[in-house]
Amino acid sequence: MSLQDHDERVRFHVSDALGGLEWLSARYVHQRFSRHAHAGYSIALIERGTQGFFNAGANHLAPTDSLILVNADTIHTGQAASSGGWAYRALYPTPEQFEQVWRVLGQPGRRAPWFRSPVVHDPALAHRLRTLFTLLDRPASRLARDTALHDTLARLMRDHAGMHAAPGEPGANPRLALVRDRLEQAAEEEIPLAALARLAGCSPAHLVRAFHRRYGLPPHAYQVQARLRRAAALLRQGATIGAAACAAGFHDQSHLHRHFKRARGITPGQYLAQYRARTYKTPRPRER
Repeated sequence: MSLQDHDERVRFHVSDALGGLEWLSARYVHQRFSRHAHAGYSIALIERGTQGFFNAGANHLAPTDSLILVNADTIHTGQAASSGGWAYRALYPTPEQFEQVWRVLGQPGRRAPWFRSPVVHDPALAHRLRTLFTLLDRPASRLARDTALHDTLARLMRDHAGMHAAPGEPGANPRLALVRDRLEQAAEEEIPLAALARLAGCSPAHLVRAFHRRYGLPPHAYQVQARLRRAAALLRQGATIGAAACAAGFHDQSHLHRHFKRARGITPGQYLAQYRARTYKTPRPRER
């Protein structure tokens, strides 16, 4: 059945037993993701249609059965590039989860990977991902899930990644990282541009241009992303939507709703409801 025969739909999941691993299944027709970034990686398998997206300074197309690999904290977008929209399943592993795979492989100290290409065509890896999603979406043993996740992350690192950090801009102001950290650590605060410029040791106008070149967003837009991450964390901790919005620095609940939907493709209410309903807990063995 074609995508246009259905409403847009998204299902979000999280597993505390797998270190807080998040994944989702989504079908979109009209959704257009604004420029945003995830604290972790985004590993997506396109199941129907074609997704168009901006990532790493360029526009890309990901057709059916291809994989999208977005590095952690990398600005990207997303929208339909085919009639009727697109459907996909996505996994959001953290850098720490990739590093744990290195430790299991006997290579402690290896850093999280940097994926070289945003779109890859790898039928074997696509099959592994489908198997993993099946185990995640249905009742399965902890061992089976752990093994499938480990094998998938190891295959991703082995075949599609280097071990270098994100390429930096030659001659970039190293103090831009201080500005980024300030925005992350005090996302809820109203920080004057002049204060950030003093932190970077440059003029406000130069800071806006240099920060945008380095991180893909101007400081005020980057702050919105930091606020979204803080709001999501507060929702997972049990805060109400209104309380999370205020604590994260949004004007009100509707302000959070608008930015959350544009960046995540799901409303704060849907995120909260599905987090509560679908958090996976390892079942206790039956008593004999």
